[in-house]
Amino acid sequence: MRFFDRVRLLKASFALVFFTALSGCCGLSVPSGLQAVRSFEVDRYLGLWYEVARLDHSFERGLSDVTAMYVSRPDGGIDVINRGFHEEDGKWSEVRGVAYFLEGRQTASLKVSFFRPFYCGYHVLKIDPGYNYAVVSGADRTALWILARKPSIPHDMLAELYHFARQAGFPTDELIEVKHSRHKS
Repeated sequence: MRFFDRVRLLKASFALVFFTALSGCCGLSVPSGLQAVRSFEVDRYLGLWYEVARLDHSFERGLSDVTAMYVSRPDGGIDVINRGFHEEDGKWSEVRGVAYFLEGRQTASLKVSFFRPFYCGYHVLKIDPGYNYAVVSGADRTALWILARKPSIPHDMLAELYHFARQAGFPTDELIEVKHSRHKS
């Protein structure tokens, strides 16, 4: 086997191991003991959301002004466009993905992928009646986001969302409140 063929084989093997490990640690289920919102109205959820608070993850580390745009797809799924500003680099970063419902459109439990064919769980655990504030998790209690239709949330509402997340077993003392200096409230 030639040197370059061995290098290609080694790279392919590494990629396979990496993506197998990634898919294994990113489940689709709702965190144990919790339930996604039922009677979910996806058309009311679509549009722009601001990330108000999140648990730390390497893929969002150093980002401020984070938003998520959700747009209906012709195939019944949702296009996801996440955008944030890298403070250190002084540049905007954007990633696009797709999401599909796991249990039908009336249950706020989806699988989302930014690197197909690998999907992770996306579960709306709480949403207010006006669809202005939401608490979203991944498949376990290491992924949590508090989202709002505006860059900031009134203090009493933020306290209520933190309380909900704490009662659900999330480490709310580790939440990072996201700065939105490039957006107007």
